[in-house]
Amino acid sequence: MEGPPSLKQRYSTVCTELELSVNPSIVHVLQELDDKEAPKSISERGINIQIAGNSRLVPVQRISDSDVQALTSTLSNSVSVTGLDLRYNNLTDTGAQHLSKLLQENVALRHLNLMFNDIGASGAQSIAEALHLNETLKSLQMTGNKIGNKGGMHFAAMLQINNCLEELDLGDCDLGTQSLIALTTVLNNNSTIWAINMNRPLLYSQQEESTVHIALMLKVNKNLKELHLGKHEMKDFGVERLCEKLSSNFTLRYLDLRSNNITQDGARCLAELLKLNTALKIIDLTANRIEDEGAIYLSKAIALNTNLKALAIPNNNIGGNGLVSLTKAMKINTTLSHIYVWGNKLDEPACVAFSDLIKSGRLPEKNTDVSPYDVDGHLHPSELFHGLQRNYYWTPSYGQDQDTACNSVLSEAL
Repeated sequence: MEGPPSLKQRYSTVCTELELSVNPSIVHVLQELDDKEAPKSISERGINIQIAGNSRLVPVQRISDSDVQALTSTLSNSVSVTGLDLRYNNLTDTGAQHLSKLLQENVALRHLNLMFNDIGASGAQSIAEALHLNETLKSLQMTGNKIGNKGGMHFAAMLQINNCLEELDLGDCDLGTQSLIALTTVLNNNSTIWAINMNRPLLYSQQEESTVHIALMLKVNKNLKELHLGKHEMKDFGVERLCEKLSSNFTLRYLDLRSNNITQDGARCLAELLKLNTALKIIDLTANRIEDEGAIYLSKAIALNTNLKALAIPNNNIGGNGLVSLTKAMKINTTLSHIYVWGNKLDEPACVAFSDLIKSGRLPEKNTDVSPYDVDGHLHPSELFHGLQRNYYWTPSYGQDQDTACNSVLSEAL
């Protein structure tokens, strides 16, 4: 007796019924899954369908709204597909409506990646309203879809009702002050979200109202472990407000403050926070301006801290004195395992200090972004691929996402 039709067969049948063209990229992926997956392994761990439009491994015909209509119809009653990755395709609000139907009908889907499509506020509303009743989805990535302030408000309303979603990525979505404050207010009482990305909102005030609300939320939230606040135009005032409230927060593990306007005074506030040995394990200060003084403040705190595992400070105008002070602190600290410093003023004393750390085994080369090399008896820096890239634009569509050597999100730390 024949078994149930394969994913590829079901997709072809749906395309015929709906009188839609077959997308060769979808056929290729589904055929690979059908060939690879055994029934036992499917039942144990589920199927993750990856049809990213930016794949460098095979030619890709990007998915359109009609393609996603056929795909969602194929998966509507599936109990084996747990992940769907449709990043970098051509989905609009119409495609989002088809996906909202899938979220209402499918009882197995756990992860949905829609980053960098063309979904707007209307599509965000469709997905958010579907999540009012959905009880299975754990992770949703909307990065790069210009849902705007209205779309952000729909997701804030959803978080008041949904008690299943754990990870929400709304970075680079053109959120406004109103939706930022709404999302933050909801997180005062939400007990399921443990990771949220609110990078690069569109803010038109210098008063840092949203940062103040986020700080107040961090004082009472007992569940959030990962928070991304890159490109918030945050100044030292905002960092100080965050540190004041984080001193009594015992759950946040990952704080991303890259590409803000933080100087040595903000670094001093963070240093005082680190001296309290809070729960923080990863801090990203990439592309700020803490300079030597800020690095020295942090190095003094690192020497006392026993929890921090990763520190990213590339492109902070730090000179040799600040970098050497960090290497000295690492000789005292035995917990800090990842440090990223490329883009600063790596003079020869700094290169020597990092070379000594690497040669001694204190700092594995895979856990940093700088590798000194010798030319005629003098050390010079070279850049290595580094981690903390989970929410960056160029995050690859292949590779081991949880490998701490290429992604220092350090899943075991969170």
